[in-house]
Amino acid sequence: MTEEEQEPVSPEDAVLTADALKAMGHPLRWRILCTLGDKEATVGELARQTGTTQSNMSQHLDQLRNKRILVSRKEANRMYYRVRNEALLELIASMRSVLCETNLQD
Repeated sequence: MTEEEQEPVSPEDAVLTADALKAMGHPLRWRILCTLGDKEATVGELARQTGTTQSNMSQHLDQLRNKRILVSRKEANRMYYRVRNEALLELIASMRSVLCETNLQD
């Protein structure tokens, strides 16, 4: 199906997509996604790797999970987070390659 043949985006899908992109657009949340890549990590590991507190990290991870970008699982007393699926991993990789500083320069 070409772009011309695609169905219009429903108002509900437009809101969901915009909300997810807004969540990903926060600088710390973007660093979280780039840090995770295709791996999973705990709140503490991500806090150390990004230089923030565990409390702050938990709040940002909740935002990403609530927007269905991340999934979590509990093991003993630790929460592990990862990017929800391969399609989101590909989107994040594409956004990094297109929007990194070197590609935004004239």
